[in-house]
Amino acid sequence: MKVSDLRPNAAVDRIELDVEEVGEPRNFSNYRGPGTVATATVKDETGDATLTLWNEQINQVHSGDKVVVEDGFVKTFQGKLQISTGRQGKLTVQPE
Repeated sequence: MKVSDLRPNAAVDRIELDVEEVGEPRNFSNYRGPGTVATATVKDETGDATLTLWNEQINQVHSGDKVVVEDGFVKTFQGKLQISTGRQGKLTVQPE
């Protein structure tokens, strides 16, 4: 799957992405309790998107990394595609 294949409210089976930049983490609290979230700008040869990083994922991902998202989903936020693993998906940082 490529960024150009992504559609809002669709599943992401598997996508490989280059991380351009990781934003500052923000704390939040919801009905599940407190947590931390950050967004990363990611791309492949077909386009760019935003990757949502949850809690421990934030410390695993850095600018310049290659990551793989499996069993995630896509939504739209502020007019931009946003990829997330949610609770069911998996994020893997590829070795150099």
